Amino acid sequence: MKKLQQGIRPWLIKYLALPSDIVLELPRITIIGQLHVYIENHKGLATYSETELKLKINKGFIQITGSAFVLKMMLPEEILLEGTIQEVKFVPE
Repeated sequence: MKKLQQGIRPWLIKYLALPSDIVLELPRITIIGQLHVYIENHKGLATYSETELKLKINKGFIQITGSAFVLKMMLPEEILLEGTIQEVKFVPE
């Protein structure tokens, strides 16, 4: 079944012009300078403090480090983080 899904997803992206981040369940990260990070398509909050945010994604985590973090918005699959962003990285499971 997984093999069938892997074959269908590229076809959906190519022929139906569906966004690849949605079809492949990839996170979309928008960074505005060092001040804001907006992340869509995450699977939940793993860690949050004033210096670190860690979000679950399909194949691991997104880890953001910095200082003076404030969660400005948090929805089931979207989050807006404000503060001084120093690093954004993907951490495999």
